[in-house]
Amino acid sequence: MCNLLTSNIESGRQAFESLASMHDQVAAATELIADALIRGNRLLTCGNGGSAAEASHLATEFVCRYNADRRPYPAISLAANGGDLTAISNDYAFEDVFSRQVEAFGKPGDVLVVFSTSGRSPNVVRALQAAQRMQIRTVSLLGRNGGACAGLAEIELIVNNDVTARIQECHQLLLHTLCEGIEQRLEDRR
Repeated sequence: MCNLLTSNIESGRQAFESLASMHDQVAAATELIADALIRGNRLLTCGNGGSAAEASHLATEFVCRYNADRRPYPAISLAANGGDLTAISNDYAFEDVFSRQVEAFGKPGDVLVVFSTSGRSPNVVRALQAAQRMQIRTVSLLGRNGGACAGLAEIELIVNNDVTARIQECHQLLLHTLCEGIEQRLEDRR
């Protein structure tokens, strides 16, 4: 078991170090999301499985707080409402589960942040496409080579790794870095 831990620490270290080349994308995503929230727009998030948990985590950090005791900001995880998810899946298709909510809750100037470790989720692809049609700004946190989602978001943070656990760990670090940077910008603009 000790060898497994050592191996995971090493592969995690290598994965985290690969993020160092994302400074410009992280800065751009931070500015994009902060500016939208300052203007009174909302943040929408989505993903499947572990990525759904990451999407909900991101939304919660703005509805509640990350570090600073500040006012709440409007953020909705499109993966969180079981009624919406099951009704849309049943009445339409699972591929429409996020795009239909983007259409319901989104407006021009909002920001959609998607999470997908594979980049191959049809419902995430459709959410990004719906956002583009509606002039909703987009940020994607993807893994591997970005899959079918690559090229669909305005700002992409692609963790070039093939291990789902390492991708999700990197997404968590990126998520927290975004929260910290955005919260700082929100405080600076008060």
